[in-house]
Amino acid sequence: MWDKLLRIWQSKDVRNGLLFILFMMVVFRVTANLPLPGINVTALRHLIEGNQVLGLLNLFSGGTIRNFSVVALGVAPYITASIIFQLLGMIIPRIEEIQKEGESGQQKINHWTRMLTVPLAIIQSFSLFALMRQSQVAILTTTNPLYIISIIFTVTAGTLFLMWIGELMSEKKVGNGISLLIFAGIVASLPSAISQFLATYTSSDFFTILLFVAIAILTVVGVVFVTEGQRNIPIQYARQSRGAGPAPGGVASSLPLRVNIAGVIPIIFAISLLIFPTVIAQFLVKAKTEWVVQAAQWVIVTLQNQLIYGILYFLFVVGFTFFYTAVIFHPDQIAENLQKQGGFIPGIRPGKSTAEYVQHVIDRITFGGALFLGLIAVLPLVAQHFTGTQSLALGGTSLLIVVSVVIESVKQVESQLTMREYDAY
Repeated sequence: MWDKLLRIWQSKDVRNGLLFILFMMVVFRVTANLPLPGINVTALRHLIEGNQVLGLLNLFSGGTIRNFSVVALGVAPYITASIIFQLLGMIIPRIEEIQKEGESGQQKINHWTRMLTVPLAIIQSFSLFALMRQSQVAILTTTNPLYIISIIFTVTAGTLFLMWIGELMSEKKVGNGISLLIFAGIVASLPSAISQFLATYTSSDFFTILLFVAIAILTVVGVVFVTEGQRNIPIQYARQSRGAGPAPGGVASSLPLRVNIAGVIPIIFAISLLIFPTVIAQFLVKAKTEWVVQAAQWVIVTLQNQLIYGILYFLFVVGFTFFYTAVIFHPDQIAENLQKQGGFIPGIRPGKSTAEYVQHVIDRITFGGALFLGLIAVLPLVAQHFTGTQSLALGGTSLLIVVSVVIESVKQVESQLTMREYDAY
């Protein structure tokens, strides 16, 4: 470990990249603690603590809604825009073609994602104001239209600012910038959560602490196991004749397939999909049409049921794991590239048969990874049912995101170090 830290410090580019990311995280946390005027922050925190959906939304934004700062929405609108374009790529052939154009296509998609982030941030900030208005506790100290408009534009600008520094962090190639911002928000909330728990600690909470520690250890081990697990498919490259000399022997290699290619994205997708109906329902609960009000109340009551919420959460995580794997993993392209390079899987014919075999393997290993990821996601909800502690539900999801982001960043740092070692030779 110390040897690796020394190598990181000796590599100027990697060291500067990590220091830049740490500085950007400090900037993010400073802006996250600059509250906007006209908000009863204490009442807002009580509302978030008593509402599971708002608690997940606060987690999803990086912990910025809790203080209702200038970056109150965090990176949630940008993530929503990214999800929309990934879904559109499955529906609209033109967008799918652009996604396959390589770096130039990705630049177009990123530009459109940034453009879509602006109206989404405005809509989400307005919806958040509507939720606070409907709260039984007085959260808004003023409802002046000019004040609300100015706050909406301020929060939207804050989201664009975080989107910008997130992309700057990603350029350093030591982790995904948006994921690191969410990671920073989660880690920054740990000291206050621990101090609050210790302030109210009683001897009867000893079992709860043991359960939380067990869940934390199981989550870390499970995420590392699933993330690092992979299936190696043997690849054989045919002999090639060069000139009049003898043909050299074939080269044996392997095609590594990760158990969980999607990473932590299914969790983010599932949280987004669970939050969206409740946010819309709470926005429509005071509508003038009777059937709309009844439908909104039914949605709110249904999703507040822990059993139904847990089942939906599990199904969404499993489903989105398969969905996102299908979006980013293309067996046809792998089979085509192998055939062009003269490679083949022993016992499998090149072309369509290879693509079908690779798809069959990835479906089998993804099924196990998806079930495991879904069980880890709902495990805190099961513990909450027996302990009645709301923090466990958020703690499990937070831990899942933190571990996944750390693993991804460590891998990128190691690849940077390896690349520079090769350059030295």
